[in-house]
Amino acid sequence: MALIVHKYGGTSMGSTERIKNVAKRVAKWHRAGHQMVVVPSAMSGETNRLLGLAKDVAPSVHSAQYQRELDMIASTGEQVSVGLLALALQAEGLEAVSYAGWQVPVRTDSAFTKARIESIDDVRVRADLAAGKVVVITGFQGIDPEGHITTLGRGGSDTSAVAVAAAMKADECLIYTDVDGVYTTDPRIVPDARRLHTISFEEMLEMASLGSKVLQIRSVEFAGKYKVPLRVLSSFTPWDIDLEEEAKSGTLITFEEDEKMEQAVVSGIAFNRDEAKITVMGVPDKPGIAYQILGGVAEANIDVDVIIQNVSHEGKTDFSFTVHRNDYARTVDLLNSQIVPQLGAEKVTGDTKICKVSIVGIGMRSHAGVAAKMFRALSEEGINIQMITTSEIKTSVVIDEKYMELAVRALHKAFDLDQAA
Repeated sequence: MALIVHKYGGTSMGSTERIKNVAKRVAKWHRAGHQMVVVPSAMSGETNRLLGLAKDVAPSVHSAQYQRELDMIASTGEQVSVGLLALALQAEGLEAVSYAGWQVPVRTDSAFTKARIESIDDVRVRADLAAGKVVVITGFQGIDPEGHITTLGRGGSDTSAVAVAAAMKADECLIYTDVDGVYTTDPRIVPDARRLHTISFEEMLEMASLGSKVLQIRSVEFAGKYKVPLRVLSSFTPWDIDLEEEAKSGTLITFEEDEKMEQAVVSGIAFNRDEAKITVMGVPDKPGIAYQILGGVAEANIDVDVIIQNVSHEGKTDFSFTVHRNDYARTVDLLNSQIVPQLGAEKVTGDTKICKVSIVGIGMRSHAGVAAKMFRALSEEGINIQMITTSEIKTSVVIDEKYMELAVRALHKAFDLDQAA
């Protein structure tokens, strides 16, 4: 008997019929002798609908209290899902019980809409499993030290599932999505993209951070920190597929680099169109200037990605960085109202029509000329690079958004990712 955590995305929970199919799949695993914990997302589109209602009611409010109420509203989508799934499991003849995040409890910090999990109390869940029940827990949410409901950010149910698996030392965490694994890039852009049978934890972490929508980055971080065996697979295979076949399907995220992985210079192409570039122009070039600019941005709980400081000219420089497009207006307002006047900078400019395209592969550690090959492929397509950032196993470029799909296709071809491994 193994302890297995299943996570189902919003598309998998998108209708009562699909919820019934999820219940049949979970029941199959349970009847095979496994202890089952299930973490479902809200039904497809429900979170957007709920947040849309909040925006209609208070379109111009952006206070901390507003963020708190958003979490109160958004968390109800998952509460509906767990109740419906528990009922569907009961209809399958299983004992099942649902819990909201605050009932487990899943304890988080107080960063509303972007909370981080700090601990999970699994006593109640273990007691139910020992009694032969299937336990269904809301994803995406928890409770802060003051008793307020919090949410973990979009895609947070992935993080919830992996965190539950880590806390309970589960044998495996299966992430069921509307795709059948992790691909070399998005098949909607490159039809020849291949499904990877395995991908290293480091590569998956980079892919998630660089825009791959298969897994939320914090779920991958949890998996790596606690060595949670993680598999991405499709919930749209027939529910009655042979269990052994299902257990080996999809993409396995591994923690050991085998020889085959070492030979793959580049494993995938990631992209993110949700970025915006901000430039603070005419900044005095002196020690501490980066902190003066980005310190206030960080205090506002705004994540910064690519950062570039230009060469000084006559004692002044330009400082550029990227943020999520949703944070663009708030960041520009913050810079203009508080930071730029203190610095004596000239002005703030921005561009919301950019994107980031990245190549990822652990083989890049031991192969020279990979970045040059990337730049040549983009140059041959007439694509101008605005910003560059690198690490041991990835190179990312910021380019004009209109060239994103062309860049992804060109890089996928340049690194032979359409060829069978």
